[in-house]
Amino acid sequence: MSKDESILAAASMYYLQDIKMETIAQRLHMSRSTVSRLLKEARSSGLVSVTLRPTPSHAPEVAHLIAEQFGVEAYVVPVSDSASMQERLDQVATATAKMVTDWFDSDMILGIAWGRTLGAVSQHLTKKPTRGSVIVQLNGGANNRTSGVDYVDNLISRFGEAFDARVQSFPVPAFFDYASTRHAMWRERSIARVLEVQRQADIALFSIGAVTGQVPSHVYSAGYLEPDDIRVLESAGVVGDVCTVFLRADGTYEDLALNERATGPTPAELTRIPRRVCAVAGENKVIPLLAALRAGIITQLILDEQTARELRRRIT
Repeated sequence: MSKDESILAAASMYYLQDIKMETIAQRLHMSRSTVSRLLKEARSSGLVSVTLRPTPSHAPEVAHLIAEQFGVEAYVVPVSDSASMQERLDQVATATAKMVTDWFDSDMILGIAWGRTLGAVSQHLTKKPTRGSVIVQLNGGANNRTSGVDYVDNLISRFGEAFDARVQSFPVPAFFDYASTRHAMWRERSIARVLEVQRQADIALFSIGAVTGQVPSHVYSAGYLEPDDIRVLESAGVVGDVCTVFLRADGTYEDLALNERATGPTPAELTRIPRRVCAVAGENKVIPLLAALRAGIITQLILDEQTARELRRRIT
């Protein structure tokens, strides 16, 4: 590879793909200092032009309103109005990964729900070695079409690898066929042990599942629910879920029959965890997000600016 090709490759990875210098150095088989010199040459030659352009943002104002209305810490991620849904999700995931890395430390337990948003967060984690820490899965991942093991295990394992933490899986389905089966399983010692680890969590990390939208939430699009289940949920006024526990728009959930078969922690159980972090991207999630806020599930909320504006519109 010529010097000009090396400069272009390094600049593309650093500025366009947001890859760290250490990783670029490994990929290009050179030292970090060499990568740094190549990036300086890219700027001095005009190949890369760095421009700071202030843009109007209502992020602080919206964050204050959300905090005032619901008593949560809100972090609104400024994102261009022209950004695609994937770009918005990536920005929220990046911000969430950074905050969770700051909050999580040695001798702590982090409870993780699965889904598209958490999958994106897991891709943006940076290495932070800890000691005596645990990552525990909050809700089962299997359904009658697939074990769900590969998908969920890969997601949870990324958190374990990032923090050098022990990973505790939860080997049960997302939903049991019968509530009586779940009640029986919860008495099994192996399952009771995982439930106890969940209860001891210092941080819970989750997103909001939405029944509708351009990109349906994983629980509604990956075979976890039968068509009859969807119809029952719609007739009961369900707008979404948190950790596979379904919520109505007003935040109620206790009398929904399907929740008796769900394996995720209920809102009442979640609220016993001190820090409950919710990451959200997409206007279709605003109504179920409002339900979660009304249920008092969230302590820290991270969302993109467009979603925050839609939330503001519905609460003002």
